[in-house]
Amino acid sequence: MAIVVEHDKRRREILEKSLDVFATEGYEDVTFQKIADRCGITRTTLYIYFTNKRDIFLGSIKQLLADMELSIREVINNTQITSEEALRKVTMIMLDYCEQNIKMFNVLFVYLHQLSKTGADPNEHVKRRVIRLRHLLSTIIIRGIKNGEFKRQNVHITNELIYSLVEASIFRIAILNTTDISELRETVNFAIDGFLVGNKETN
Repeated sequence: MAIVVEHDKRRREILEKSLDVFATEGYEDVTFQKIADRCGITRTTLYIYFTNKRDIFLGSIKQLLADMELSIREVINNTQITSEEALRKVTMIMLDYCEQNIKMFNVLFVYLHQLSKTGADPNEHVKRRVIRLRHLLSTIIIRGIKNGEFKRQNVHITNELIYSLVEASIFRIAILNTTDISELRETVNFAIDGFLVGNKETN
């Protein structure tokens, strides 16, 4: 059991350090050797944990999303806050991760663009990665409707609206090289205001 735990711990450390390598070097310029050097291990050791560079890259993205999901679940499981507060906190967590990982999203865009050239559908790849996050968003929305905090509305469309704003943040960061998404934060809060029963007035 101790061997398994140690293996998982080393794998996580490799993924965390690999994020920095990909963000700094860009997907195309990263090699197994560069990742091994950053992790302080040999290429042979690296092959024990991962098959190739793509395996590491996708693992790094998955780890990033898993960390974000953990933060989101902590908010959802907090019974001391309202659904409105939970939704605002969760969307801000998503936007925080966008801002904190600007370089990584730049690399991800290049990767997805190259993927589309091979005939693969980048949209399907992204959808598979974020399906759990979108489910968590729906959980809050449904709870808010049941609690009478949110208007009775189409949960899927409401989810799509919020997620589209998060995607807009990623677009501005990865494509337009925007470092300040404060306006999008205000837009998200404005959208949430519209979900509330009584439609709270905004200044």
